[in-house]
Amino acid sequence: MNPPRIAVAATQALRDFLKQESAGGLVLMAAAMLALLLANSPLSGAYFAALNTEIAITVGGAGIEKPALLWINDGLMALFFFLIGLEVKREMLTGQLSSWKQSSLPLFAALGGMAMPALVFLVVNWNTPENLNGWAIPAATDIAFALGILALLGSRVPVALKALLLAIAVIDDIGAIAIIALFYTPGVELGMLAAGGAVLTLLALIGRARVGSSMPYVMLGIVLWFFVLKSGVHATLAGVALAMTVPVVDRRGEAVLEHMEHALHPWVAFLVVPIFALANAGVTLTGLEPSALVAPLPLGIALGLLIGKQLGIAGFAWLAVKTGISSMPEAIGWRQIWGLSLIAGIGFTMSLFIGNLAFASPEQIDAVKLGVLSGSLVAAMAGVAILRAAGKPA
Repeated sequence: MNPPRIAVAATQALRDFLKQESAGGLVLMAAAMLALLLANSPLSGAYFAALNTEIAITVGGAGIEKPALLWINDGLMALFFFLIGLEVKREMLTGQLSSWKQSSLPLFAALGGMAMPALVFLVVNWNTPENLNGWAIPAATDIAFALGILALLGSRVPVALKALLLAIAVIDDIGAIAIIALFYTPGVELGMLAAGGAVLTLLALIGRARVGSSMPYVMLGIVLWFFVLKSGVHATLAGVALAMTVPVVDRRGEAVLEHMEHALHPWVAFLVVPIFALANAGVTLTGLEPSALVAPLPLGIALGLLIGKQLGIAGFAWLAVKTGISSMPEAIGWRQIWGLSLIAGIGFTMSLFIGNLAFASPEQIDAVKLGVLSGSLVAAMAGVAILRAAGKPA
């Protein structure tokens, strides 16, 4: 595939991604609202019982038994992380992160957007050491939700701003994956990890040979997921590792990675992520006191998403531009960067996911949900207000 064709394909892929991700964000919102309604309705007992239903899959005496909630979080979400891996690889090779000129601004903004929310959380929770393991929860951005909100603003938001948000979110996802691998893996079973490594090596050889059929990646990917799950490393990371082995083009010059991404994207956007939201966003609000919102754990998460993201993304972007490290994209003004930093404060999917890894206590997990939902909601409303007022820069 020659350079002009690659550029055209990358541009079309970006447009398709933004279109599907925006629509997926709207479905995600509906799923989150449904989860809240179910958790606070007469059906709440059935809702929570369904999530705790044990499901077992065994083959020849070996198998896995987990509650339905963990099958969603460990199994179904592996597809979400596989798609993230494909998107990251494409962006690094042909997209927004393929050169320093393109990647420097979103890189600095994303680093600030991860560091400052974590710092805000730690400041709020410094005197409650049992909560400190949740420091990474507000560092995440939910790209589907964020782009879904931008979609509601229509032409008020230039494509360049959406592309910048996408690039920041991709780097944010890389950071979240690294955080999960480094800080939320309690113990490792070396035998299973070695077996997973062997499968991954075989997949890398298949990818290096530029095999175009998806079947080897699907079949061996399932085996890889099993070994990673049994090793103690979080199973969703198998999806990221698998994505790194997929070739960009096969021996015939067909765009394998792009085709896989396009085929998987609707399933993840309209099924996998909404199911995750339906399973994880349900928090019982009955009897909830206003004081619960200002408890250290939910308050640290909410302020991390609302304040930390603004300080990190807008602040680091300003420093990068003013020091000459990066340049400001055309058709974007600083008020729009400010609005974007608030929209990026919608943590939701990844924040809830990290929260489930950080804590085992049901009370703490409910507090996480409360913080993520309240912080994301206020950040979304404030971001929309600022972007509506900003309009298009002259």
